[in-house]
Amino acid sequence: MANGSLTSDWVPAFAAVPRSAFLPDLMWPFDMSTGQTVTVNRADEPAVWQRYADSDTPVVTQWDDGRHTGTAPGHVSTSSASMPSVVFGMLRDLDVHPGHRVLEIGTGTGWNAALLAHRLGAGNVVTVEIDEAVSSAARTALERRGFPVRVVHGDGARGFPEAAPYDRVIATCGLRAVPFSWVEQCRPGGVVVAPWGTHYSNADAVARLVVADDGTSASGRFTGPVEFMKLRAQRRPPVKHSDYVMGTVADGDESTTTVTEDRFVAGQFGPLQFALGIRVPDCACVVADKRDGARPVWFYGLSDRSWACVMFRDGDAARVWQSGPRRLWDETESALRWWEDEGRPGHERFGLTLTAEEHRVWLDDPDNTEACAPKY
Repeated sequence: MANGSLTSDWVPAFAAVPRSAFLPDLMWPFDMSTGQTVTVNRADEPAVWQRYADSDTPVVTQWDDGRHTGTAPGHVSTSSASMPSVVFGMLRDLDVHPGHRVLEIGTGTGWNAALLAHRLGAGNVVTVEIDEAVSSAARTALERRGFPVRVVHGDGARGFPEAAPYDRVIATCGLRAVPFSWVEQCRPGGVVVAPWGTHYSNADAVARLVVADDGTSASGRFTGPVEFMKLRAQRRPPVKHSDYVMGTVADGDESTTTVTEDRFVAGQFGPLQFALGIRVPDCACVVADKRDGARPVWFYGLSDRSWACVMFRDGDAARVWQSGPRRLWDETESALRWWEDEGRPGHERFGLTLTAEEHRVWLDDPDNTEACAPKY
């Protein structure tokens, strides 16, 4: 996760613009100590509300695209306030300077836009939000705090060409493809900061892309891991297990693997799952909870009905079942070995280059794209 000390140029903004000023009375922070999402209402627990508001934790502010009712957490979180450390890390990557004009994709609560407005002036910030209720609440919060930022209710995938060009573009939503419209609306030499990843998992990373002098491409390295709600137009449709496995795993071809659970199930924000997603395209991986010493991991093909399951069990060799035209576990195991052979590269060794036609992920050097084939 993005972290680090707050640099001096951002201290005044973070001191003057507290996150709590942009949070609703009813919110759902993620409690780091329990690993659970909790319900907090300021009217009932003002001190608890304030503690979570001031802590380095993500806070859900909307469920189920606004269809959620009641106080219990909903099914799918669809708007939130990010961890302050993540917000700072991405603003640090953005590297703004006086006079810069910034386009933000994903207004959310409006806090990020307010920080930018404090630093650059409200007239230099445009923020786009697809959810009308979220954009309206953010606009109200920004105006109440004295930041009349231009808040646009619209699809952030198209940017906001009416106010282009921008010096910087920042997205606060997860992407599976960076819209090239953002590059087109950014000045040559400008910077696009956006979380990017694959449908394999939610293990995304922040890409910091510099727009080429001729405006035909943007390229740069990843700076660190993040996990964001996805751009609504790029959400992965839910994977329905029964569409793949009609009976039991015994219907698949069975084998074993020497790969161990510790070797494969890395930490949530480690680089392995990010790297596997690059090497195993059109695949969704679901790591189940461990019970009675056993942990199943499922793989579902997104372009066909191929599936695989590896069952890690304490004290035994892992068993594998695969079915369909793709051998998804074989692909994944090969990708794991590639990652290990390359020295277990972290996020910072990977990079992304995009043009109007394609995304190319590379390792160490922009010309080294074959190591991260296929293209997207």
